[in-house]
Amino acid sequence: MAKVGELKVSMDGVEAVIFDCDGTLVNSMPAHFAAWCEALAYYGAANVFQEDVFYAMGGRPTTDIVVELNDEYGLKLDPEAVAMKKREAFLGQLHTLDGIDEVVALARSLRGKLPMAVATGGTRLVIEKTLQALELSDLFDEVVTADDVRVGKPAPDIYLKAAELLGVAPGKCLAFEDAPAGIMAAQRAGMQVIAVPAPLELLKG
Repeated sequence: MAKVGELKVSMDGVEAVIFDCDGTLVNSMPAHFAAWCEALAYYGAANVFQEDVFYAMGGRPTTDIVVELNDEYGLKLDPEAVAMKKREAFLGQLHTLDGIDEVVALARSLRGKLPMAVATGGTRLVIEKTLQALELSDLFDEVVTADDVRVGKPAPDIYLKAAELLGVAPGKCLAFEDAPAGIMAAQRAGMQVIAVPAPLELLKG
């Protein structure tokens, strides 16, 4: 399983914890990139999505990324069709996923002590299948996905919705995130953020 270094987290003043899924709880980003490559190649747009750009855009809804790729490369890809193909390709790789050890261990240690949620830019179907595959579903009180808000990360909506469902003020929530868009979303929601992977430092929102 993936390692993120030594995770030391101060829980002072924290009343709820919210985790991103892909790249934070689950080492799924390589599988997502492979799924992107398969979907884009299927629609005749192989090699337009570079790996470093993919990681920089992590956390954003698939359809939003397709729109941006269309703009940048003069393509006319159907965002919904590409998203569907990408989802299909990713679901075929669920067996390759593993958890990010220390983040999962922290979530397990907090179960029953603090309310916890997942706040993700993924779709509900994919995230629920991912959590089920790694037997993580029962850890969380709420799961908020891109399907539940009008605007995805880096807007704060997903994190604000998660805090609302947990019944905790955003300023009392601690968020775990790996991607720039997600870190920005949690900060905009007024939360403290732990950036995963290392350096695991507390970012003031």
